[in-house]
Amino acid sequence: MWILYALLSALFTALTSILAKIGLENIHSNLATAIRTTVILVLSWGIVFLTGKQYDMANAGYKNWLFLILSGIATGVSWLCYYKALQIGEASKVIPLDKFSVVIGMLLAFLVLKETMSLKSLLGGAFITIGMFVLIL
Repeated sequence: MWILYALLSALFTALTSILAKIGLENIHSNLATAIRTTVILVLSWGIVFLTGKQYDMANAGYKNWLFLILSGIATGVSWLCYYKALQIGEASKVIPLDKFSVVIGMLLAFLVLKETMSLKSLLGGAFITIGMFVLIL
């Protein structure tokens, strides 16, 4: 089931980039990010309340809050940078460079989360890196 969600994530991420590039026309990238973030905020809380998961907040400990807040800050900075890059750059070059986050994420999973590094994951990361350079140069 995780594969289905990952593929849907990839599809919607691709749509996000194209829709954002079109939506950035004639407005500042920070304003565009704020509009997008507001929509995500309303959508996320709507889903939480529709599924009755708001009561799970009582189970969130200090570590949960700390790392989710840090993740939110990283997401916000990422979006601000991404929208600025999309606004001033070509989407066909910005998108693959942004996806280098896959390789960085894999490296952090190996280093921080102590996940197993396999030959397959190393080769996959290398191919993504090579593909990114081919597309942006």
